[in-house]
Amino acid sequence: MSYNITEVTVVPQTGQRHTATLIFMHGSGWNGVLSKNDLESVFGQELTFPHIRVVYPTSPERPYTPSNGLLQRVWFDRQAVDINAAEDVSTIKPMAEELNKLIDKEVSLGIDIKRIVVGGFSMGSSMALQMGYCFRSDVGGIVALSSFLNERSNVYKVLESVPVVERPPLFMCHGDSDKVVPCAWGERTFAQLQQRGVKGDFHSFPGMNHSLCKREVELMKKWLVDLLPDV
Repeated sequence: MSYNITEVTVVPQTGQRHTATLIFMHGSGWNGVLSKNDLESVFGQELTFPHIRVVYPTSPERPYTPSNGLLQRVWFDRQAVDINAAEDVSTIKPMAEELNKLIDKEVSLGIDIKRIVVGGFSMGSSMALQMGYCFRSDVGGIVALSSFLNERSNVYKVLESVPVVERPPLFMCHGDSDKVVPCAWGERTFAQLQQRGVKGDFHSFPGMNHSLCKREVELMKKWLVDLLPDV
C-alpha cells in the first residue's frame, strides 16, 4: 500500500515576492486545514509573512498501532506514544520521501533550500526532526512544538555517524503540563540533539497542556523572520 500526500493547504506570502517557505505538519489524527486553523485561533489572526509562504500538508491515512490499528491520519506508525518505545523506521522513510517532494517543489520555484524550514506540532514536529536531522539536513531550520524523539531514535545514530558540520537550527517549545507528551521528553530530545551538534532554542510554557499558546506562536514567528529575513 502506498501512502502519498495528496492534500496541501497553502497560505501565500502577503508581499509581492516569495523568498522563503515554512512547511508545517499537523499532529496525529488531524489535517493541514485544522492545523492552520489551530495556529490562527491561538495567534488571533492568520499566520502570514510578507515573504514566507506557509505550506500545510495533510498526511495520508494508515493503520496506527496506538489506535488498535484503525486508519488514522499520521505521518508514521509507532508501537506506543512512549519515549522508550522502538521507532518504526519502515514507515518513517517512505513518508520522508513524500515530504522531500514538497521540499523539491519549493526549490523548483526558486527558493534556496537554506530558506526552507520544516516544522509541525506533536507527531508533525517529530517528523520534522526526522527530516532535518536524518533525511534532509540541508534545510534551513526545524520547528518542533510539543514533540519528542524516541530514546534510541535513528536520528541520533545518523547524527553520530556524520561529521559535526552545520546542523539546521532548532526552535522547540513544550507545555510543562503536557499529559500526552511530557515536557521531560521534549527536554530530553533537545538535550540529546544538542549533544550531537544541534544549536537552537527551547521554550517551556507554565500550565500549558498538549496544545499551543499565543506567546509560543509569537516567538516562533520572530524566530522564523530572524532566520529567514526578507531579501
